[in-house]
Amino acid sequence: MDEPLSIVQVSKASGVTSRTLRHYDDIGLLPPAFADTSGRRYYQREQLIRLQQILLLRELGLGLDTIAEVLDGSVSKAEALRLHRKWLLAERDRLDRLADTVARTIEELEGGEHMSAKELFEGFSPHSEKAKWLAQEAVERWGESAVQSHERSKRWPAEKWDAVKRQGAEAAERLAELAREGVPADDERALDAVAAHRAWLENFWTPDAESYTGLGRLYSDDERFRGVYEAIHPGLAEYLRDAMAAYARARMS
Repeated sequence: MDEPLSIVQVSKASGVTSRTLRHYDDIGLLPPAFADTSGRRYYQREQLIRLQQILLLRELGLGLDTIAEVLDGSVSKAEALRLHRKWLLAERDRLDRLADTVARTIEELEGGEHMSAKELFEGFSPHSEKAKWLAQEAVERWGESAVQSHERSKRWPAEKWDAVKRQGAEAAERLAELAREGVPADDERALDAVAAHRAWLENFWTPDAESYTGLGRLYSDDERFRGVYEAIHPGLAEYLRDAMAAYARARMS
C-alpha cells in the first residue's frame, strides 16, 4: 500500500487548495482515509483516484452536487453529460445574444442606431446555469458568504442589476485606460481604480485581502474570466491581477 499523503502533500500534487479539500470533506464529497489525533487529514490511493475523477468532472462543467451523484452511482455519467450538454447549448445561445449585442454596440459607436440601456446588456444574464456554477466555485474558494450573497442578488429588480452592471463596466474601463497609458499596477491611480472594482464586487460579496488577491489570480488564470477582460484590452487580466494584489497589500492588510 502506498504511504498516506497529508492534505498539504495532496494539495501540492493536485493543485487543489487545502481549503477546497477540507470543503470537499465537509460536504462528504471526498472524505480523507483518516485523520490523526491532531485532526490532520491523510489520503490514500482510493481518495486520490476519487479526487482525479472529481477534477475531471469539474473540467466538464458539472456542479459538486451532480459530481457526488455521479461518483456515488445515483446519476450515470451519460446522464451527467446530458445535463452538461444542455448547459452548453444554453450558454451557446447566450453567447450568440452577447455577440449580437457587441455587434450592435459597434454599429452605434460608428454612428448607427442608439441602443437602450436594456439592449446594451442583452446576453449578460445573471441567472444562468453558469452563474450558479460560478457561485458554487466561489463558496469552495472563499466560504459560504459568497454563495449567500449570490442568493440575495437573485432577488434584485432589473433596475438594480442594470446599475450594478454599469458600475462594474465603468470600473473595468477605468482600469483598462490606466493599462493603456502604462500606469504601474501599484500606482495610487491604479489603486483608486481598484477601489471602485472592489466597491462593485461588494454588491455580491465582501472579500478579505487573501481572497481578493486570489480572485485576481482567477481573473488571469481562468479562461472564463480572462476572455472577458482581454476583450476590453489585451493584457487587462494580468494588469487587474497585479493591481488587485497591490491593493490588497496596501489597503486591505
